[in-house]
Formats: sequence, structure tokens, C-alpha cells
Amino acid sequence: MEILGVRLFADIYRGKRVLVTGHTGFKGSWLTLWLHELGAEVTGVSLPPDAQSNHWNLLQQPIDDHHLDIRDIVKLQQVFKEKPPEIVFHLAAQPLVRRSYRDPLETWSTNVMGTANILEACRQTSEVRAIVAITTDKCYENCEWPWGYRENDRLGGHDPYSASKAGAELVAASYRSAFFNTETAPLLATARAGNVIGGGDWSEDRLIPDLIRALERQQSLEIRSPHATRPWQHVLESLSGYLMLGQKLLAGDKNFAEAWNFGPELEGNRTVSEILGKLNLRWENMRWHITERPQPHEAILLYLDSSKARSRLHWQPVWNIDTTLEKTAEWYRVWLQFGQIISRQQLTDYISSAVQGDIEWAKL
Repeated sequence: MEILGVRLFADIYRGKRVLVTGHTGFKGSWLTLWLHELGAEVTGVSLPPDAQSNHWNLLQQPIDDHHLDIRDIVKLQQVFKEKPPEIVFHLAAQPLVRRSYRDPLETWSTNVMGTANILEACRQTSEVRAIVAITTDKCYENCEWPWGYRENDRLGGHDPYSASKAGAELVAASYRSAFFNTETAPLLATARAGNVIGGGDWSEDRLIPDLIRALERQQSLEIRSPHATRPWQHVLESLSGYLMLGQKLLAGDKNFAEAWNFGPELEGNRTVSEILGKLNLRWENMRWHITERPQPHEAILLYLDSSKARSRLHWQPVWNIDTTLEKTAEWYRVWLQFGQIISRQQLTDYISSAVQGDIEWAKL
């Protein structure tokens, strides 16, 4: 993909065989779109998307699309054999905290054993040169600190989702030290992003999708934790970090085969009520109320320290919180009013902003 004469990510993805797990999900569908625009040959591995109006179905991407469960190692290995990837972005997961309380075994088996299966398939595929495994900012043992968690802070998790993602980090660390420690082995990095938002997310128990559903039904949105603070960022911010990381690994730089945080600037750390207040400026008819029902435990204060990515990877966010919310509201407004998706246009807008901001991955 070339905009204004800029070769994005040094044009390293053009013609590369890239496998994306979880490509039918929110993040995965945006990543697949970007990789396709960058000229990559993309293969997707994921469960079928949940709803007909999901982002993946709307995009209609012309890629090699496989619907299977990453817990099925036999089918997974067959995909790797048919079209061996050069780089793997592993995003497939059970990604919801409250769902993990309802079905902890699904969460543990998908997030831990599913990750092990992906890494094992990579180990048995000599063509794989790089792996970027995506976990979450919730993989840290949450101490309700007022400062950001760094990559060397202790892993943990109260709920099955958070703990299983910490487990996925341990699986990755084990494979890195036990198997991916030779000159010819693939380079493996893990990435932990903040609360990503943007158009095309229809997941349950997430603030923006729940708000859109409430607006469609002309109902008041039920809020569980209005004072919970999260590191809010547009989905494209985290993806730019993943792609920068993949670029370094494909170039063979072993110094980047580690864990990395990709979070917003400090001003992006806002409470749920603050985010709702800003969104109310864009949807004047929105209403919400605080639930009185008891809720499963969720962390109140969560903040990522991304100074490592800024100093060593030279990664930095492109859009601030106001632009992020503006672009998110715009996507859903156009979809609700006209039935059109503007994902490609918003990707172009994001890249143009990166070029104007002299962002590392968008330089000449």
C-alpha cells in the first residue's frame, strides 16, 4: 500500500505469505484489511463470525479463508502445510471477561492450548520466520496501581480471561526459550494492547457495541463500572504496533523477540463515564444508567506503560482520544444511516495522519 509516495513498513509485507488467526474478529478483520492493502498474501484461520452484520462479512476480503477451531491441531497443521506462512499474527482467542466467568474451560482451552497449538504448528513449519502473538493489557497481575504496567511486571489475573492470557504469555515464553532458540528458528514476540475501539466491533459486553445496540433499540444503556479507568485507543493504533513488530522480526532482528506494550498517551486513560460523556456530544439521544445488580469482579484501574515501544521500536499513537471517538462514532453513524462501511477510507485517513505526523512506519 502506497500513499503519497510513502512505502509503509518499508514495504516488507508486499508478497509475503501471512497467516492471521482470529481474522473474522474485530481486530483480526481490520488487520486483514490492512495486510491486504499492503500487498500481502493473507490466509485466515478462525471460527465462523457470530453475526451476519459483523465487520469481516461486510469487508468481503479476497483471502484464503479457513473456518476452524485453533484447538484442533490436526486441521490447523493442514492449513500450515497447504500454504506455509512466512509470518503469523496470532489473534484468535476467547476475548471477553464476563464470558470467561460463564465458560472458564472454553476460555482456558482456547487461550492457552490454542496458543500452544499455533506455536507448535509454527515449530513444525520451516518457512515461518516470525510470529507476533497477541495477548492483552489484562495479562498483568492487577494491583490497582496509579502508574502503568511495564513488560517486566508480574503476570496474573483474577478472572479466567485475564489469567488465561497470562498463561498464553507463559506458553510463548516457553516456546521462545525451549524451541525458538536456534539460528534458523522463527522469532517470536508477544504484544499487549489497551482497550481498542473503532467501527465494526459488535462484541457482547463491550462499551461501544453495547451503546450502539441500545441506540438502535432506543433504550438506556446499562453501565456496570462507570468509574473504571481503561487505556482507550483506536484499533488501528494497536495494529500499527503489531505490524512494526512484525517488520522487525521479518528483518531478522532478534532484539525484538520479546513482550511489548502498545497503549495510548496518558490522556487516553479515561473512566467509562468520561468516555460516555464525550460520546454524548456525538449522539445526543443516548441514555445510560448504572446497574444495581451484582457483577463479577473486574479491575477498576488499568494503565499500560508503553515507553519501551516508544524508545526502542519508535512506535507512537497517531490519533488522540477525541479523534478516536470521532472516527468510531462516524463509522457507526454511516453504517446505521446508510448501511455503508467506511473502513478503507478510515484506514486511508489514519495513514495520512501518520504521514503528516512523521510517524516512523509511514516515513519515506
